[in-house]
Amino acid sequence: MSHQWENILINPSFTIREALEVIDGGALRGAIVVDQENRLLGVVSDGDIRRGILSGISLDSPVANVMNKNPIVTSQATSRKKTIELMESKGILSVPLVEDGVVIGLHTLYDSLSIQKLDNPVFLMAGGFGTRLRPLTNNCPKPLLKVGDKPILEITILNFIKSGFVNFYISTHFMPEMIMEYFGDGSKWGVNITYVHEEEPLGTGGALGLLPKDLPKLPLIMMNGDILTNIDFQKLLSFHCNHIADASMCVREYEYQIPYGVIQGKDGKIISMEEKPTQLFHINAGIYVVNPELIEQVKANEIIDMPTLLEQKIKAQGNVMMFPIHEYWLDIGRMDDYKRAQADIHTLGL
Repeated sequence: MSHQWENILINPSFTIREALEVIDGGALRGAIVVDQENRLLGVVSDGDIRRGILSGISLDSPVANVMNKNPIVTSQATSRKKTIELMESKGILSVPLVEDGVVIGLHTLYDSLSIQKLDNPVFLMAGGFGTRLRPLTNNCPKPLLKVGDKPILEITILNFIKSGFVNFYISTHFMPEMIMEYFGDGSKWGVNITYVHEEEPLGTGGALGLLPKDLPKLPLIMMNGDILTNIDFQKLLSFHCNHIADASMCVREYEYQIPYGVIQGKDGKIISMEEKPTQLFHINAGIYVVNPELIEQVKANEIIDMPTLLEQKIKAQGNVMMFPIHEYWLDIGRMDDYKRAQADIHTLGL
């Protein structure tokens, strides 16, 4: 039984945003909603929140709007074996321990019990020049810059390995020898690493056309090599497959506050005024899942960016999904980002 379960208890007045902070801080991928006497009212997972975001619910709405009001629970009379079987059969990672309606604990299915080997290819973009990080990148490719005691790209690969991925492909262009010398064939980590080299930069999607033709016929996860994140890649892949998507793009919520009062009018008459409103957007997070059929559409040495490739699929009536990420995410593009990563890495568990 988890000894951290008290840290994920929240009350129904919490906003979804506040619930996310608890979920991310607790590392149990969920929170338990209780009243003042710890009576169970519901549970909320990151999946519940993602579905709420996709349906248009604001992060400032009450968590009660997205929580599961009839969660699966166990009691002290339930054996450990049956509890594990229950979680595995339902595809959940934790289940509240409840007696007489009161939460008294939480059973957790540890990652070591559920990790399985995944043959899906992982394609990491590591060919950029990193010009905004000069002089650090004058003699070192950006993916090899260290965050803490490891290169950015190694942190990413280790995060994938924790989720069961073993087949990696790395695209190179700038200082490829340094990257290949450091990572080799992947045997150091017990995985397979294959390299594709861009003689000229091909855009964020063009390197797909250089991948070998004998790739496993499975969805491929593609990611920019300068991103630091702790998202659950297994969950991303499950989302993609469950939605029968041709491609999925990870998106991040971005807030922009207009610094002036906004006036709405009609025929010269003011009909509404809003002082310094905040607008919410979903931005491209540089992480994708693509099906083999989409990869095959990219020709060798074709110059194309991923947004353009996905736009083409959308126009062709393809099913392109967006996967909202609320976990830690940082695009290390500028010196300020790199300094922030150095401060953040110690709390991420990566």
